[in-house]
Order: sequence, then structure tokens, then C-alpha cells
Amino acid sequence: MKKKSASSEFAKYVSQNVFAMIGMSCYILADTFFISKAVGANGITALNLVLPLYNLIFAIGSMIGVGSAIRFAIAKNQGEKNNRYFFNAMFFTTVFGLIFMAIGVFMPDKLVALLGGSSEIVKVGTPYTKIFMCFAPLFMWNYVCNAFVRNDGSPSIAMAATVISSLFNIVMDWVLMFPLKLGMAGAALATALSPVVGCAICCIHFFSKKNNISFKPCVPSFVKLFNCAKLGVSAFVGEFSSGVITVAFNMIILKLVGNIGVAAYGVVANISLVAVSVFNGVAQGSQPLISKYYAKGDIKDLSKILKLGIITCLCFAGIIIGVVNAFAAPIANIFNSEHIAALTDYAVKGLRIYFIGFIFAGLNIFLSLAFSSMSKATPAFIISIMRGFVVIIASVFLLSYLFKMTGVWLAFPAAEAITFIVSLSFLISIKKKNNI
Repeated sequence: MKKKSASSEFAKYVSQNVFAMIGMSCYILADTFFISKAVGANGITALNLVLPLYNLIFAIGSMIGVGSAIRFAIAKNQGEKNNRYFFNAMFFTTVFGLIFMAIGVFMPDKLVALLGGSSEIVKVGTPYTKIFMCFAPLFMWNYVCNAFVRNDGSPSIAMAATVISSLFNIVMDWVLMFPLKLGMAGAALATALSPVVGCAICCIHFFSKKNNISFKPCVPSFVKLFNCAKLGVSAFVGEFSSGVITVAFNMIILKLVGNIGVAAYGVVANISLVAVSVFNGVAQGSQPLISKYYAKGDIKDLSKILKLGIITCLCFAGIIIGVVNAFAAPIANIFNSEHIAALTDYAVKGLRIYFIGFIFAGLNIFLSLAFSSMSKATPAFIISIMRGFVVIIASVFLLSYLFKMTGVWLAFPAAEAITFIVSLSFLISIKKKNNI
């Protein structure tokens, strides 16, 4: 059989992963849209306040899932068979998932209040929080299954699992929120059930002849978990930082302009999830190929994948920024069912300024996971921690103090630009050391 070129493999893996990630982000947009119609601005505010909890659940699932899948891919391409990375990942995600489940059962209202919700917002957001946290293990299992299927050479099945589960979520959102009139609880239930569909579709690969993933039980290993988590930490920071950033932005915006500003940021943040999903798709699609060529010592094809990834990110960034600038007002109005003029004004300005940052954010996302894929955990961690915590939080506090709401929107482009300088220096250093 003729070997596929690196370019054709890149096109296959990246296109399918971008499509899958966009599909995944669309159900969050659907949640926002349906909640805006059924509950109004308070519903969007409540959703935006509790999203950090969702981000944390996904962050832990992605750290363990992506990191374990990278270790699995490297081991497989170096000839190691019957490793126990999958079982270990599933065991520890179950442990963490049960902790989140317990918190969701016993203190959902306190969590919403802690995140800045007023008594009115707590009342709206508590049912949503309680339900989706009770399904935390399923969200984590879905992330692990998807990452392993993708790294075991079945990106099409991984894509189908993500897209079909997202479509299921969107349909159930409508059914539960409108015909059945379950409101925020219906939105949460639709989201909570979608990973069941994703895991079920991943089973197509698990029961196929192509499967190389071992399901044999083993003694859970903290050492193996730590070694996997080191490579998954950039994925963790990428997911978790969204929650931390949301909390910081929400607190600042509440003080500057109140709930309407938070609702406007909710629109910007949710639309930005679609953009982030595109770059995550490029990064996650490239990751199995980078790991494979790195493990085999194929410097030529490794270099080609890195170049293609960078070019693809820049092209997508240009398209996304152009579309958002052209359609900022219609996008904002989709989520403004109460036709609040201030909400539209804040959101339009926010979209146009905030999205400039994706020129650099896309490259930072890609390079961070690329470094992890080559077992370069330190640069991946530094990039992730800079863009996810240190620089972005410092930027939003400083710029909001200087320029109020305009400064809030400027924080993201400023932080990503500063981080990219560091990303580029790491790339140049790694290319020199490895002759890439």
C-alpha cells in the first residue's frame, strides 16, 4: 500500500477535527440562543456565570484524555503494545467526575452565588448547574474516548461522535425548553445527555478490527497519570483558563456596567468559542500526526505538519475576523430577544475589538499543543499559563482601569500578542535543536 503524504493526512485529520470542534461549539451557541428566547437576559447572565464550572470539568477531562492519548500514540508508534493508558485515564476521570457530581447535588446554589450571581440569577442558574454537574463523569469519559479514538487512527469516527452528539444536544434543547417548557433545567439536561451519544459512537471504533486500545484493567497508577497530565496540561489550561477569564471579566464588567454588560460579554464569549473551536480543531487534528512523526524521527514530515498548521491558523484567523466585523450587529441581535439597545452596543463593540486577538490566539493554541505532542511539556505549559492566566488577567485589570469597557475588550488581543512573542521564541529554539 502506498504511504499517504503528510499533506494529505494533515488535510484529512484537520478538516474532520475542525468540523467536529465547530459542531461541539454550536451546541453552546444553541444553549445561549434558546435560553435567550426562553428566559431572556437573566438566563444568558446565569449561563455565563456558571460556564467556568463547565470549563473546569472539561479541563480535567481534556488534561487526562489528551495527555494519555498522546502517550498512547507515541508508545504505539514506537512498537509498544497493550499499554494501559486508556484504563488509567478512565479510572481517574471517574474519580474526579464523582467529586463534581457530589458538589452539584449538595451546593449548586452556593456555587452560583460564589461566581457573582444575585439572588435573582441564583434562582435562574441553580437548576442548570445542579443537572450538568451531576453528569460530570460522562463529560470526562466522552473527552477521553474521543481523544483515544482520534489517536488510534479513526478521526472520522471521532468527528462523527462530536458532531452527532452536538446535533442531539441542539434538538433536545428545543424539545425540552419549548414543547416541554423545562426552561434552564431543560437546557442543562440536553447538554448532560449529549456525551452518552458521543461515547456510544466511539464504541464503533472500540469494537472494530482497527482498534489498538487496551481495555484490560490494571492497578491505577499516579505516576502514569502524572506523566500523561504533563503533556495534557496545555489542554487543561486552555479549557480551564476560559473559566478563569470568564470569572475575571464578569467581576470587572459587573462593577463597570452591571448585568447588561455581563450579558453582552456572554454573547462575545460564546461566539469566541466557535473561533477557538476552529483552532482547537487544527491543533487536535495535527496532534496525532506530530506525535507519530516525532516518535519515528521523521523530521521532514514533522516540519511540514508544523508549517501547514501555522498557515492554516493564519488563514482561518483572517476569515473569522472579517466575518465578525462584517456581521457584528446581526450576531449580537440574535441573542438579544428583549431588544435591549445597550446590550447590542456593548456586544458589537466587543466583537470587533476582541476578535482581533485571534490573529495570535490561533497560533498560540496550535503551537502549545504541538509542543506537547513532541513531549515538550515545559514550553507548552508556559504558553498556556501565560495566555490562560498571567497575561490575560493582568491585561484585563490594567486596561479596564485605563479604558473602562474598551479596555476589557482590548485585554484579549493584548494578552495573545504578548504570548505569541514567547511562543515564537520557543518555536525557533526547538527548530534549531531538532533541525526541524
